[in-house]
Amino acid sequence: MDAAAAGPDAPVPTCPRWTTADLVRHQGSVHRWAVAHAEGLTGNRPELVAKEAARDAPAGFGARLRWLVDGAATLVDALAAAPRDLRALRFLSDAPPARAFWARRQAHETTIHRVDAAAARQGRPLKPDDFDLDPALAADGLDELLTGFLPRNSSRLRRPAPARLLVAPTDRPQRWTVRISMDAPATVRTDTPEPDVLLSGSAAGLYLGLWNRGDGFTVTGDETVTQLWRAQVRVRWS
Repeated sequence: MDAAAAGPDAPVPTCPRWTTADLVRHQGSVHRWAVAHAEGLTGNRPELVAKEAARDAPAGFGARLRWLVDGAATLVDALAAAPRDLRALRFLSDAPPARAFWARRQAHETTIHRVDAAAARQGRPLKPDDFDLDPALAADGLDELLTGFLPRNSSRLRRPAPARLLVAPTDRPQRWTVRISMDAPATVRTDTPEPDVLLSGSAAGLYLGLWNRGDGFTVTGDETVTQLWRAQVRVRWS
């Protein structure tokens, strides 16, 4: 496990101000938050579960790692046992049904933080070749980010001069066009001729890059758009 190899006090280059111990506590509490939703808890109870988990995470690093693994296993079991018509919070645009939503969200939450743990072990952000990431999983993560997170009203990716951003993996057939303006970004699953900026590369490189975990893609066109992305596209746990 990369987190164990990094040690509890290693800084996480991709999550400023966090150590590996902080990262493990965060991921373990998020897994338990997701379990609460998969088990059908409503209102503010899932948030209370997450806060209690973060507060009660074991202090010893070995015990905290076991706590993380136990929470992940509990999440897998809870999602498997959840009814197909689970009624639970879905907080992204264009979200699938609740059980699929939480399975997908936690798959990408866990994958990105695995990348963070590997970055802590290596002492630098990863390159796509440093991490064996399935192209289909990476493409699904791009779809969640671009069609789920990005179009929310809370998105900070805005600029006065409209621009069309095309995300085009070289190893997968999917294409996404993002229209950026002073309104919330709008994403459609389609190609676009002559975009203002083209982001191309492997699905894994784009996935890591657009989650601000690396620079494994090529930018063609208006580079100020990608600079704006780096500054404004952040997913924060509140």
